[in-house]
Amino acid sequence: MSGTAELESELRARERMTLLRFITCGSVDDGKSTLIGRLLHDTGALKDDQLATLAAESARIGTQGGALDFALLVDGLAAEREQGITIDVAHRYFATATRGFIVADTPGHEQYTRNMATGASTADLAVLLVDARKGLLTQTRRHAFIVATLGVRRLVLAVNKMDLVGWDRAVFEAIEAEFRAFAGRLGVTDVTAIPLSALTGANLARPAAESPWYDGPTLLHRLETVAVVEEEDADRPLRLPVQWINRPGPDFRGIAGTIAAGRLRPGDRLRVLPSGHESRVARIVTRDGDLGEAVAGQAVTLTLADAIDVARGDLIVAPDRPAAVADQFEATVIWMGEAPLLPGRSYLMKIGTATVGAVVDRLKHRVDMDTLEPLAARRLDLNGIGLCVLHLDRAIAFDAYEENRTTGGFILIDRADNATVAAGMLRFALRRAGNIHWQAFTVDKAARAAQKRQRPAVLWFTGLSGAGKSTIANRVEALLHARGHHTYALDGDNLRHGLNRDLGFTDADRVENIRRVAEVARLMVDAGLIVLVSLISPFRADRRLARERLGEGEFLEIHVDASLDVAESRDPKGLYRKARQGLIRNFTGIDSPYEPPEAPELRIDAGARTVEETAAAVLRLLEERGVVAPE
Repeated sequence: MSGTAELESELRARERMTLLRFITCGSVDDGKSTLIGRLLHDTGALKDDQLATLAAESARIGTQGGALDFALLVDGLAAEREQGITIDVAHRYFATATRGFIVADTPGHEQYTRNMATGASTADLAVLLVDARKGLLTQTRRHAFIVATLGVRRLVLAVNKMDLVGWDRAVFEAIEAEFRAFAGRLGVTDVTAIPLSALTGANLARPAAESPWYDGPTLLHRLETVAVVEEEDADRPLRLPVQWINRPGPDFRGIAGTIAAGRLRPGDRLRVLPSGHESRVARIVTRDGDLGEAVAGQAVTLTLADAIDVARGDLIVAPDRPAAVADQFEATVIWMGEAPLLPGRSYLMKIGTATVGAVVDRLKHRVDMDTLEPLAARRLDLNGIGLCVLHLDRAIAFDAYEENRTTGGFILIDRADNATVAAGMLRFALRRAGNIHWQAFTVDKAARAAQKRQRPAVLWFTGLSGAGKSTIANRVEALLHARGHHTYALDGDNLRHGLNRDLGFTDADRVENIRRVAEVARLMVDAGLIVLVSLISPFRADRRLARERLGEGEFLEIHVDASLDVAESRDPKGLYRKARQGLIRNFTGIDSPYEPPEAPELRIDAGARTVEETAAAVLRLLEERGVVAPE
């Protein structure tokens, strides 16, 4: 959002006024872009000829076309487009005599809900548009739920196109009553309902003579008078996420970041989390010189009185009102990925300036957008919203999202392509996170491995059904046993007779299957064993999760590579035949994909080599990696 930051900086420098960030949202064709165009015109930021062109285009090809024209004529941004629809969050600033504004114009299409959530994440207020002819729609409710979930507690219900229903008071009041009831269930009570016409400007910047029965504010008056979040943030507990450590020379070490809440003065005591180290502020350094005080929203560099350990991702807090520290949470997530959220998958989580590994342990429920009822779910699809349990690979400092957006809001990132797949809000830490600790024993993994004269490791055989994984693993284990090594084999079919007997073959069940096997394999490695796992394990993300559960060099991925034709020709269990007949669903290679490893430790051409040759290749790999000694 660097463009937004630049607009904000420019506006502050030019106007020296409070700044309100707001978002326009709602369903498709409700008039968001026309409303912004009219606001810009009525505040002098848009010329008459531009507004006329916008209105003409809106009338010619509908509001969707008007939105496209608005992006071209007004925003001047190189917005990404797909099929003629603006899908970026377009930001625009304007000002009146009393306040400056940054508005995020977001698309109403359901497939671009992620863009709407991005715009809402920094908003002080949301203008939710409703077409007076259509009333509340599912997308209207979805956007209201998202802005409320993202902490936007001030809403304007803009009942647009009132001119097309003859400014019928009953229509407006029915929509207002229905929405207030819905908003009340979301916990949002600050709702201002305004009947208006974005096309004519009635009740935007001027009171509408067409609605003598309405005595509330115009939209612009509401925007000018509402309190902004930043003014409130300055009075909250100090929170400063550490962005980087600045060392321009040997005599200067500065801690740089933007204050998310609270205020700081030289001499103030502070605490660094999660380490807990404390010190005092020596100087508050900015480009324009030292400050006597810094408040929420300011980017600063601190020097400290003591040489304590501080790193990017740490959180600076007030010692008397600190943030909490934990590694397990209950969280609300808005899913933005094309592939579904499946519990057990591993992601990167970015919260503030910290990036950690995260696993969605459990999906408690998803939310029905029409009723707000929680529904049982084992996955979350695109634009779905649900409640889940998160487990991190290390503890972080945090606040509940409702207390601080910066220290309670996060995104999840796909490890494979670095795409953002979810936005989330931390609700609270799980009590078990602070009560459960790893118990250390005198006899550890190193001692157990030394006794066995081997280095523990997991040999993870992956490939299509019928490729020969179990056959090769069986032969490798026999050779290792003959050498006197301590091993154990974990076979996919065998595990489904006991540990995983409750799991089917859906994508969600496959993820859980791999998670359980990976945890068992990790315990066996801790026992000092060489573990041979033979599983189809079709998804790269799940095999990556298994690798991450083990130490460096302890996971050896072996791709038993057989083409579908070769595997199907073998078909030792008759599974391909049943899958072709439709008797088995979600069968890998037929109606469920297999994602081959991109960089396995060993690739075996199962169609060209004998079992003895492949087993010998595996033993050579173990010798090269120091798992076993050469004979």
